[in-house]
Amino acid sequence: MKNRDRTEKTVNRIIEAAMTEFGSKGYSGGTVNNITKAGINKGLIYHNFRGKDELYLICLKCSCKKLLEYIHEHDGAWDMQRYMKIRMDFFDANPKEAHIFFDALLDPPSHLFNEIAELLKDFNLLNEHIYTTTLNKLVLREDVSREDALSYFHFMQTMLNGYFSSPVFQNVELGEKVKIHESLIPKLFDYMLHGIAKGAK
Repeated sequence: MKNRDRTEKTVNRIIEAAMTEFGSKGYSGGTVNNITKAGINKGLIYHNFRGKDELYLICLKCSCKKLLEYIHEHDGAWDMQRYMKIRMDFFDANPKEAHIFFDALLDPPSHLFNEIAELLKDFNLLNEHIYTTTLNKLVLREDVSREDALSYFHFMQTMLNGYFSSPVFQNVELGEKVKIHESLIPKLFDYMLHGIAKGAK
């Protein structure tokens, strides 16, 4: 085996072990020492990666890429209901990726905030695309511009994620938190677009 092939195989083994570690314990619980328990020498890890932060960001990048590819492969970028079902199907079938993704989305380590925001950019753009596509099918109130509606969407998205990062969900297991988060989004989306009142009494 050539040195390049051997190095590539080692790197892939390290990333796979890191996916398992962060995919079960998140950033706060994951450690390089635990990754070595997969039979990988710590010296090899630090020879190929700078440490925990770089490994975590690589795992998040892999998780985001896999999620977006899955959504596009299943033609889920055009309809809100279909999009949410495809998302949930992906998270059910890929628990490690789901854990890493939501750990970064809802409880990002503060010193990696900018790097995580960059990695989540394409996902956020897809959400914006879904919202804008739906908006384009509606007639807005005269006093509401599309820019206003988009700003409101960003505000509500930030508020929702902040709510799930709050002490309210501090003791809720991440898998359960994901299910609640994903089930709430279509309802809030519907309320945002169509309101909550049928009419005045």
